[in-house]
Amino acid sequence: MFDVDDIRDWVGLAVVDQEGSKIGSLEAVYFDTSSDQAAFATVKVGLPGGGRLIFVPVTGAKVAPKHLRVMTDKKLAKGAPSIDTDGQLESDDEPGLYAYYGLPYERGANGERRLGRR
Repeated sequence: MFDVDDIRDWVGLAVVDQEGSKIGSLEAVYFDTSSDQAAFATVKVGLPGGGRLIFVPVTGAKVAPKHLRVMTDKKLAKGAPSIDTDGQLESDDEPGLYAYYGLPYERGANGERRLGRR
């Protein structure tokens, strides 16, 4: 496995936990607006034609030709905050997302949101 400059190239591929268990498929990447670094990915889970998008941190993630390996346990990821497949992450939900994974959270200097989807 290797680091990747543009993780968005892996959209649609499998996302697996550190043990190699499939969590779901990569749907989108959210970037930290203060550092411009990939911070979270949404992973589609559930049945085809339905399901939901869960959030997993991508810090330390590695890519292989057919999957993205995240450093989050599958069980923890499956219980993570989620949105509908056509939904979006609301600004007020960001602190809870960071807290779920035990990550520090601060709004921007002028109160702006921390995550932006690309």
